[in-house]
Amino acid sequence: MQKEELRKRIIQAADGLFYSRGMSNVGMDAVRAEAGASLKAIYKEFSSKEELILAVLEYRHELWIRGLANETADTGSAHDKVLAIYDYLAQWFTQDDFRGCGFINAFGELGSMSPRIAEAVKLHKKSFQDYVRQLVIEAQWPVELATQLAILAEGAQTTAAISGDPEAAAAARQAAQALISVAESRRAKSTS
Repeated sequence: MQKEELRKRIIQAADGLFYSRGMSNVGMDAVRAEAGASLKAIYKEFSSKEELILAVLEYRHELWIRGLANETADTGSAHDKVLAIYDYLAQWFTQDDFRGCGFINAFGELGSMSPRIAEAVKLHKKSFQDYVRQLVIEAQWPVELATQLAILAEGAQTTAAISGDPEAAAAARQAAQALISVAESRRAKSTS
């Protein structure tokens, strides 16, 4: 078996286990069984459980970025791209295995014990905020709107996970639309 293929299989197995059961509740033996790999092979790829968790977070980050890019690729304006973020969340929230944001879960479980995991979570969240900020700048809205829109998305994730109600995405989308309408109205007044 090729090294990259084994590494990917271990990461995907760990991701599924960590996301469904929690990172602290999953031992390396469970990862071994799920991945169909020996502990020796796992520890050859990842020197510690923390290293594996960091690799899983990187994998999740790539999935998130790719999912957002796919959802917003066919939309036209920055306005439509922002609203597509909430459509992406709506699809995610209806998945049977949805347990909230894996990064928030990781931070809640291990952020106080592992500065490296805390930093990985912060970088992920910052990249999302930067993405939203880019769209806000592209739309020529006030830059502070980016933080508000990102917080709506983050809040929707937490609300949907805790309540089990995927409608949090629709509520966040409506709130985002209201904020955008105000920003567009102010911009129209300032240019006339």
